[in-house]
Amino acid sequence: MKSFKLQTLFMAVLVLLASCKKDSTETTPNDGRQVINLQNGGIITGVYKNTILNVPEGSFTLKGYVYFEDGSEINIAAGATIKSDVADKGALIIERGAKINAVGTSTKPVVFTSGKAVGQRLPGDWGGIVILGKAKTNRSTEPTIEGGVGKNFGGTVDTDNSGTLKYVRIEFAGIAAQPNSEINGLTLGGVGSGTTIEYVQVAYGNDDAFEIFGGTVNAKYLVAYATADDDFDFDFGYKGRIQYGVALRDPSFIDAGDAGNGIECDNDATGTTATPTTRPVLSNFTFVGPNVDNTTSKNHNFANRFRRGTNFVLNNSVLIGWMKGGLSLESDATYDSFVASTGTSEFKNNLLHANATTYRFGSVITGINVDAIKAKAEASSTTLVAAVDAKLTDPFNLSTPNMLPATGSPALSGAAFAGDLTNSFFSATTFRGAFGTTNWMAGWTNFNFTKGASGY
Repeated sequence: MKSFKLQTLFMAVLVLLASCKKDSTETTPNDGRQVINLQNGGIITGVYKNTILNVPEGSFTLKGYVYFEDGSEINIAAGATIKSDVADKGALIIERGAKINAVGTSTKPVVFTSGKAVGQRLPGDWGGIVILGKAKTNRSTEPTIEGGVGKNFGGTVDTDNSGTLKYVRIEFAGIAAQPNSEINGLTLGGVGSGTTIEYVQVAYGNDDAFEIFGGTVNAKYLVAYATADDDFDFDFGYKGRIQYGVALRDPSFIDAGDAGNGIECDNDATGTTATPTTRPVLSNFTFVGPNVDNTTSKNHNFANRFRRGTNFVLNNSVLIGWMKGGLSLESDATYDSFVASTGTSEFKNNLLHANATTYRFGSVITGINVDAIKAKAEASSTTLVAAVDAKLTDPFNLSTPNMLPATGSPALSGAAFAGDLTNSFFSATTFRGAFGTTNWMAGWTNFNFTKGASGY
């Protein structure tokens, strides 16, 4: 009899434990949205309508293209790891009017990664994160985001809020749904300035690390590590501000079909005069190229590639070790925006080195004095003879990079904050590049990827 009672009690405990693994669902009384509290080991899949999905610390699976529609949101706690399903590659799409709040800490980041085992992971194992907002673009109609997502973005609300990404890692993302239409590590379309993006690393992305189509979103502390294509890509009238960015290239990893740049920036694909004109305002970046010249690195390209009618501001930065050029300006409109007395582009107070042509100018030149452009660029920044002249501590170390300026480094001083950089978003520094005496990458980033026979 005692044995029977013990068996009954044991079975009851098993039932209780099993029920604890299920998602608990309830409806909030104030706005009617369904609340789903995901449990450890849960699956994120399908389309979420009028829903709040809460993801706690733990491990979860992202299965297929997952959509959060207008009015829905996903809240992801510090320490959560979301792995893409291997067979049904995942992508997380936050539509206009929806929100993502992925808020980690320096010791417990939120991690999005491949569902494969360590040693088998590869770039392109899953899609990436796509956030779409209601801020302006320079398209006459609301454009559809690339990557086979099939959703529109943009609008008229420049202060639109799509949520918060803070202390987030995105690893092994970047699949091509169709030719020339890829999902990047983090894709932002028409995202507004009410959105917070800070401390985000994209590692071993199979396309761009960060691509921003229009909008006004601002960001700080971004890290692009071992990107196949471009580290930072701006297009469609993006007019936001970014401070403290890092690009670190893996010489052995590059897109075989497309040249990879630290920055690629266009007004649009054909260089029209559509407004608002693309004009990112950037300060305190450190761009570290492969600094080698061999067969596997041939498609590593320019530190900066400003072209197709874009405007830009890039100040107080360090650019070293790039294969084919440091600053590349292409198209008449891009030249004009930089050299004209009424021009709106700036390249000031930078330290610049490239393995080939430090200052490069494209072939579309109509009545423009190239020597004058080069002279202006050289006068406003410092050209370095060799990458070591920047005197960064250990910038080319792929597994444990240290980009802090060493004693006597010219990067420890020389920054200036005037014009656009007087905006309250920017923190005025004396140092140039992404780092002064504090390594803000410590703790939450990951550079410990060793390539084996089957992957990382």
